[in-house]
Amino acid sequence: MNEKEFFQRTINGKADFLQEFLDVLTTQGISFCIIGGLAVNAYAEPVVSLDLDIVVVAEQLETLVSKLPQRFMVRNFSHSVNIYSDDSDLRIQIQTDARYQSFVTRAECRNVLGYNLPVATLEDVFQGKLWAYADPERRPSKRQKDLADILRLVESYPHLAELLPETIKKMLDI
Repeated sequence: MNEKEFFQRTINGKADFLQEFLDVLTTQGISFCIIGGLAVNAYAEPVVSLDLDIVVVAEQLETLVSKLPQRFMVRNFSHSVNIYSDDSDLRIQIQTDARYQSFVTRAECRNVLGYNLPVATLEDVFQGKLWAYADPERRPSKRQKDLADILRLVESYPHLAELLPETIKKMLDI
């Protein structure tokens, strides 16, 4: 079984929802990059997640969102647009927080569970995880996952420990 087949089984993929979504991005010429836990997988040992977090260039978001309801279910939240399919347990979350916009221009093509995708740079993924962990509105379980992702990155790239706030260094005993 290859990485893509493993991922499809994990997300209960009856169809390749991710590829269908990527095809919409490509067809519309939309610039984007992967952030979040699956982006961490591009730099550290993979961990399964049912969430795919991405950033789309702000000027192209409205165009993209207008095309999605023809094929997928779409829900708007305060800091994201979430896309779902009946054919998969995968949740695609388009991050709308403006802080992430510059990540797209620095993204690098990397393999993520069998897909060749633009992924935020290591430092940008790390910064995004720090922002997510620091967000008091996030559920505690999500913040713990963010902390685990931060630790996975620091273990793989020890120089990132220098970028940690002191409170997190103490908590992680770094």
